[in-house]
Formats: sequence, C-alpha cells, structure tokens
Amino acid sequence: MKKEQLQKKIGQRIIALREEKGWTQADLARACNKDRQAIEIIENGKVNPTIFSLYEIAKALEVELSILVEI
Repeated sequence: MKKEQLQKKIGQRIIALREEKGWTQADLARACNKDRQAIEIIENGKVNPTIFSLYEIAKALEVELSILVEI
C-alpha cells in the first residue's frame, strides 16, 4: 500500500468514527485541541499525521489508537 492510500484509509476511518458520535469536524477539533482545518486535511488524507496527533484524535473519539488505525 502506498503512503497516500494509507493516509486516505485512516482519514476515512476517522470520519466514520466521528460520524458514529454525531460529531462535526469542529466538534472533533475542539475535543482534541486542533483547528477544524487540521481535522479536515487529516480526514481528506492530504497530510501524514504524526502518531501523537492520531493518539490525540483517538483519545477524543474515546477509542484505542489501534481501532483508529485499523485498516
């Protein structure tokens, strides 16, 4: 799998988990102290987020990091 494909898959997973909670991107951004735009580019697979950023998002979504990056 290429890096871009992995970034998109993780982004799609974040979207699915966020929507399960009924949250907007702004809700998730507030919960993990990020800008809404930062969440948007992560969800769209346009950046390679750090493991710590993914950890913060997982924590905000109340899931284990392994669940967040499950592909």
